[in-house]
Amino acid sequence: MQQLMDVRLLLCLGGMLLLNTLSSSAGERQITNDANYNHELDNNDNFSPDDRFLAFDTRPGSDLSQARVIAKVEIATGKITTLYKANDPNEFGPGVLAASFSHVRDEVIFIHGPLNPTGADDQYEKHRRIGAIVSGDGSGNLKFADARNTKPPFVPGALRGGTHRHEWSGDGRWVGFTYNDAVVRAHGLKIGKELDLRTIGVTKLGSPVTVPKPPQFRERGEGFSVLVVAVTPDPEPGSDEISYAAGDSWVGRNGYPLSNGKRQLARAFIGTARDDDGKPIDDLFIVDIPEDISKPGPLGPLEGTATRFPAPPAGTVQRRLTRTANKKYPGCEGIARSSHEGTQIAFRMRDENGDWQIFLISPLGGPPRQATKIEGGVDTDARWHPSGDFIACVAGNKILVTDVRSGDSRVLIDRAPAPFALVWSHDGRTIAYNRKVQTAGKDITQIFVSDFETPAQ
Repeated sequence: MQQLMDVRLLLCLGGMLLLNTLSSSAGERQITNDANYNHELDNNDNFSPDDRFLAFDTRPGSDLSQARVIAKVEIATGKITTLYKANDPNEFGPGVLAASFSHVRDEVIFIHGPLNPTGADDQYEKHRRIGAIVSGDGSGNLKFADARNTKPPFVPGALRGGTHRHEWSGDGRWVGFTYNDAVVRAHGLKIGKELDLRTIGVTKLGSPVTVPKPPQFRERGEGFSVLVVAVTPDPEPGSDEISYAAGDSWVGRNGYPLSNGKRQLARAFIGTARDDDGKPIDDLFIVDIPEDISKPGPLGPLEGTATRFPAPPAGTVQRRLTRTANKKYPGCEGIARSSHEGTQIAFRMRDENGDWQIFLISPLGGPPRQATKIEGGVDTDARWHPSGDFIACVAGNKILVTDVRSGDSRVLIDRAPAPFALVWSHDGRTIAYNRKVQTAGKDITQIFVSDFETPAQ
């Protein structure tokens, strides 16, 4: 049994902060042990509302079309329950993966590829995915969040491409997602232009949309879906136009606070603009989303056309939060994540030494504030503790927890191989993560958890 290591001081470059180094085994437990498949948390919201279970997928590797099962594991016992298993899978798909529990209901949303793929024309692809919702009780009851219609006439509230990285809002009324449009992509192939642009959308559940039954999916979506971020293949140099949007997440569990006491629904994301010389530059953006997403905005119809993307609804406001083109080390990266209260957005940007660190910024704008000062930088995005006082990230083989009020960091776990896909429990007492470990002679992604106690003030 490893004992608590002596506290040691790490002197970091340029007055970097001090790290309290803890034992590599402090509170760590391996939850899964099966050698037959991986147990991928995929950096989503994996804890069940009561914090008893973690949802995961069983992808065999980088070929996502071969992911077959969505499951949950009981943390206390290690018991695994299959929530959904793909019917009649083959070499073309369907691909089921990237599971997230609702924060308020016993439901899990995940990526689902084409139901019955038969070949290259309908195999699993980024523009052929949909948000599937399955019951968390193991009954296998399945429904689709978004409706999909790739043939005209296009239907408002339905999409024409693939949704992925599905994320529930805190109240369970909305699903955010990243999106690739199949219709505009096909148009680009016809005219010899790259138009497979990634962007961002939302589904408002409780307003079902029905479309003619497509060959790849069912005809009903449980919610009204729209794109909320505008992208263009050729952004104007020096402007706020973007060609790519990803790394998105909700700002706050239920929006961010306004000066009038109301809360604004929004998603933060990394967008690819062009600097004054026309070179790509990734910066942090935010898009405000109206409660009513059924009204077309000034950029065009919600459902899009045969040559143009679906346009954002009236009331969406897309804003740029960082401008890094003239910095010594320009650019942002990763997934932008907000504190639960929505007052701070964490993202990755390089410090003056060229190391990737976590920075914080208000959704209202203003100068970013550096949160981590780790020698050599951090390797992953931040995950917020529910209190809003701490963020967790990975540097090397370490899970670091940083107090965003003081800037102090400490090592929660230090053990090889490197952990990844961090996620906090709702009560903040547990952090879960993946690590690839040798299991029965094979490299298998397993799930671990570690206890976390809020430091005394």
